[in-house]
Amino acid sequence: MTSTSPTQGETHVAPQADHGDPARTLLGRIAEGRAWLFLAGLIICFEVWSRLSFGATFVLNPFNVQSIAIFAVAPLLLATGQTFVIISGGIDLSLGFIMGLAAVIAAHATNMAGAAIPLPLAMLAGILAAVLVAGVPGVINGLLISRLRIPPFIGTLGMFGVARGAAFLLAGGTTVPVQNSWFALLGNGKFYGVPYLVMITAVFVIVMHYILSQTRFGQHNYAIGANVQAARRAGIDIRGHILRLYVLSAMCAGLGGALYAARFTAGAAQAGEPLLLDSVAAVVIGGASLFGGSGTIFGTVAGALVIAVIQYGLVFVNVEPFWQFIAVGVVIIISVLIDQAQRRFSGARQDE
Repeated sequence: MTSTSPTQGETHVAPQADHGDPARTLLGRIAEGRAWLFLAGLIICFEVWSRLSFGATFVLNPFNVQSIAIFAVAPLLLATGQTFVIISGGIDLSLGFIMGLAAVIAAHATNMAGAAIPLPLAMLAGILAAVLVAGVPGVINGLLISRLRIPPFIGTLGMFGVARGAAFLLAGGTTVPVQNSWFALLGNGKFYGVPYLVMITAVFVIVMHYILSQTRFGQHNYAIGANVQAARRAGIDIRGHILRLYVLSAMCAGLGGALYAARFTAGAAQAGEPLLLDSVAAVVIGGASLFGGSGTIFGTVAGALVIAVIQYGLVFVNVEPFWQFIAVGVVIIISVLIDQAQRRFSGARQDE
C-alpha cells in the first residue's frame, strides 16, 4: 500500500474545499445581513407606495430622512447597551425606566446647575449627572446577576420596577420642564441640516462598535456568550465582566434619557417605557442570537432603522399607526426563524 503523505521536496497541496462551502458561506452572509436586506426592502416598498398613492418620493425627501433618523436615536441608544448584554447571553429589562429616571435627573440637574453656573456648563452637568445616576441601577443589576446568581430576566425585571418608582417619585408624577436654551438647542438644533442628536448618536455608536469589535472587553463578551464554561477555563473574570457589562448597558440608557430630555426640553419618568421592547427588537432584527455569542453594533443600527422606517413610513402613507406593532412583530418572528435556520444549517448547538 503506497503512502500518500508528502515527501521532502514535494509541494503540499491543501485539500479542496467542499463544493457546498461557497453556498454555505453565501447563505450565511445573507442571514447575517438580513437586517440591511429588511431595511432596503422596506425603503423600496414605501417609496413605491408613496409614488403610487401621492406621486411623491419617500426616501429622497430630506425631511423624511431626518425624521427617521431622529425616531431611531432613543431606541438605538438603548439597543446599543442591550446588544452587549444579549451577546453575553443575558437580557436587560430595566433599560426603559432607567432611561426615564435619567431623563428626570437630567432635567433636575440642569435646572439646579443653571442657577449657579453658565448654561452650557449646566447642560453638561445635567447630562453627566444623568449618565452617572443611571449607572447605579446598572451596578445593582450586575451584582445581583454576577454575585447572587439571580437570572438576568428576574433581576432586571425587579430593577424595572425600582427604577420606575424612583423616576416617578423624583418627577412628582409629572414631567419636569428644563429651563436651559443650550439644552433645547442640543435636542432640536442642526448642523448643516444634520440634527445634533443624530451626530452625537453616530459618534457614540462608532465608539461602541470599536469597543465590541476591537477591544479585549468585546472579545471576552463574545466568549462568555458562546460558552461561559470555556471562557471561565480561559481565565476570563466572568463576574467582573458581567458587572461592568450591566453598568455599561445602564449608562447607555442614561445617555438616551439625557438626550430625550434635550429633545423635548423636559424629563419624563415614562420616557423609555415604550422603547424597551424596541431595543430588544432592534438587536434581534440586527442579527444577534438570543442564545448569545453573536451580534454586532452595526447590525443593531440596521435593526433600529428598520423599526423607525416602519413606524414613520406607515404614518407617512396614512396607514393606522397600530399596524406598526404587527409589522415589527412579523419582522422579529422572521428574524428569529432565520437565526434558528442559520444555527441548524451551521450545526450550532441549540438549547431544547
